[in-house]
Amino acid sequence: MTVESTAARKPRRSAGSKAGTTGTKRTTSTTKKAQGTDPELVQLLTPEGERVENAEYDGYVADITADELRGLYRDMVLTRRFDAEATSLQRQGELGLWASLLGQEAAQIGSGRATREDDYVFPTYREHGVAWCRGVDPTNLLGMFRGVNNGGWDPNGNNFHLYTIVIGSQALHATGYAMGVAKDGADSAVIAYFGDGASSQGDVSEAFNFAAVYNAPVVFFCQNNQWAISESNEKQTRVPLYQRAQGFGFPGVRVDGNDVLASLAVTRWALERARRGEGPALIEAYTYRMGAHTTSDDPSRYRHDDERAAWEAKDPILRLRRHLEAANHADEGFFGELEAESEALGKRVREVVRAMPDPDRFAIFENVYADGHALVDEERAQFAAYQASFADAEGV
Repeated sequence: MTVESTAARKPRRSAGSKAGTTGTKRTTSTTKKAQGTDPELVQLLTPEGERVENAEYDGYVADITADELRGLYRDMVLTRRFDAEATSLQRQGELGLWASLLGQEAAQIGSGRATREDDYVFPTYREHGVAWCRGVDPTNLLGMFRGVNNGGWDPNGNNFHLYTIVIGSQALHATGYAMGVAKDGADSAVIAYFGDGASSQGDVSEAFNFAAVYNAPVVFFCQNNQWAISESNEKQTRVPLYQRAQGFGFPGVRVDGNDVLASLAVTRWALERARRGEGPALIEAYTYRMGAHTTSDDPSRYRHDDERAAWEAKDPILRLRRHLEAANHADEGFFGELEAESEALGKRVREVVRAMPDPDRFAIFENVYADGHALVDEERAQFAAYQASFADAEGV
């Protein structure tokens, strides 16, 4: 089972001239107004799957092929299936906790596929779709939630950092890394993911300020899923989140986070300007958390069913499927094969998780210091004696 998509990453030429932009323009009249009371945002696919023109961002996806569109659809379907399987495994006692991405597939797949191989990604604990795009085997994401490791993958193997549980701290990590990239003279970029709740943390504001002052090649990607656990967006901010970038001196854009094509285009724009040395940008992906914050949460206690129903009508996967069918880019054979692949992925995830070995109890003492340390050696010996006491007690 491969985790690579047919919409594989490939180097991109700057699309600024093709889109008629300089890379520093802000979205203005080219934004679309979503249904109901939704705010203005960049949208290329309507909830009905209709392609709409956007003079500022069309150029960033003008070369996308039907095969790549099918690849984006495959990415979202398989990511959702993996996520559903992980949720089920937690309910069965196989995982201690799980943070679902249900409803946020387009924001993650679109932005993840915009990255180049040499870019570096700093995720939260919910970026399962971005991990997929970076080539991280999905089963590697589950070890931490099962309690058998502290991460599960080599961050430098895919330029995808370990999941960050502390809210907002990864924005500072990403900014520092991006400053290092600039000092090294590389033309790669860094992208940091966080949620709307994290935008209220001081770490994020500090990261914005440092990134702006040092012109760091970093993109801040905020998935505004409307709820910071049980705290609604309205109780977190007095202005749209993307407008906060203005106060720090760099551009901010709000994109329809349920539109994978728009998410891809806007992130390509932001990453390309960062690689050109034009500094940071903030993307607010306006989306919705369809499930609970984590499996320990009960969203029915603080939000209404009609709110979820309204967002179900904007489902990112259904939206792209409608577009594929209307454009004759996919047939029933494609969807049938993908369903079979989805079932195979679910089966593999179940088998791998249940076969995960218990962790080495002494692994916590490894790699603390590069050359060893007397205190760590002492603590290891104390822990070994403590563990041996249980064997002694059983033998009595």
